[in-house]
Order: sequence, then C-alpha cells, then structure tokens
Amino acid sequence: MIPARGKKQSTGQRVDARTERWREHRIKVRNEFVDAAFRALDKFGPDVSMDDIAKEAGAAKPKLYRHFEDKIDLYNAIVDRTQELLWERLIASVNLLNDTTRELVRRGAAEYALVVTEHPNAFRFMVHSHFTQQADESERALQSARQYARRAAVLLAETLDHRSVDIDRAELTIYTVFGTVASATDWWLGASRNRPLPMPIEQFVDYLATTISSIAESNARMNGVLIAPEQPLHLAFSMTEPTE
Repeated sequence: MIPARGKKQSTGQRVDARTERWREHRIKVRNEFVDAAFRALDKFGPDVSMDDIAKEAGAAKPKLYRHFEDKIDLYNAIVDRTQELLWERLIASVNLLNDTTRELVRRGAAEYALVVTEHPNAFRFMVHSHFTQQADESERALQSARQYARRAAVLLAETLDHRSVDIDRAELTIYTVFGTVASATDWWLGASRNRPLPMPIEQFVDYLATTISSIAESNARMNGVLIAPEQPLHLAFSMTEPTE
C-alpha cells in the first residue's frame, strides 16, 4: 500500500526536525565542553589535559572525543570562543563609524588586555599548549591562524571597498600582527601564574597599540596606502604610489 502524500511529507518533516534537533544538541554539548575547558584551565593551568576537561564537564573522555575530532579540534574551539569574547567586547565599546582609527586600535588593544587578565591561563594554553607540540599538530594550529588572518584580510578589503587592496599582503600584515601580539602577551604573562606582571596593564596597552599601528602603517606605505589615524576607519585610507 502506497502511503498517502500528506503522510509521506509529514514523515520527511519529522526526519528533518530530528536532524535539526541533533545538530542543535551537538552544538550545545560542544559549547558545554568549551565552557568546561575554560574552568579546567582556571583550575589546572595551561597544562590541562583532555581528562581534566572531561572530568570538569562531568563526562567520560570518550564522550568528549565524540564531539571533537581530536585535541586540535578542541584547541580551535577554545581559540574561537576567545575571539568571540574579544569581538563582542570590542563591538560593545567602539563606534566603527565615528571613532578614529587610532582610537579603534587602542580600544582593541585595551579590550584584548582585559580579556587576557581575565583568562590568563587560556592565553598561556593557546601559546604553549602541549596539544600542539607534535609537528603535524603544530602545523595545523599555524594553518588555523593563517585562515583567521586570511578572513580578516578579506573583510578589511571589503570594508574599505578598495579594489586595489592586495589581500595577500594584507593577510601577511595581519598574520604578522597576530604573531607580534602573541609574543608580547607571552612575555607579559609569563609561564608562571605566581609571577607578578612586569608591566602595568596601561603601559602594555600603550605598547600594543603603538606596535600594531606601526606595523599596519609601515606595511600600508609599502603597498601605496596611507593611513590617517585621526580619521574614522572608512575615511582613513588613501592610495598613493607604492614605494620602491
């Protein structure tokens, strides 16, 4: 007996609904594991293990591996969560249309430094994680950073609406900024949780803002772009002849 058309369609809808509920469940469980990872980092420091994270989540380690392909997948999820936190804080504190480019860079550096002080072990983990010590895993972590830099470069080109923006060079500049900021943060935090910070946060923010601006402006000049730091972002860029 052939099912009635209405019943067949209803069955298909139920299957789709179950698939969607399972997808939402997986996202929810992954997010709960990432929450547990941050709590475990606060407790155990940057040498946290997959066992530590699973126990903090109240789950067996096999369940953790059912929701993450491997350690690098979890590592990337922690990086993503940190970036989301920083982006949310930044967007809430700036006006992209009216704030000057200089103010945007400084505010970005300030919000970044605040997040670092709130979650220092998460940043120690991202820089020194034993999750990424093996050669193939280290390469995958670097590849992830390159992908973030590429997306940021494309977004910058679209925001500025300059057809002549060299996305490859913009990617290189952003990747350089990522590395510089990571190295500076590593120096500032240090490996020990008990060591006092060697520089007040206000001075560290000044250092980051100055360094980021210098890297961006010098690389822009090499590619025939001038940045006016006292102008809003959408007015700050103008084209010149590239330097030899």
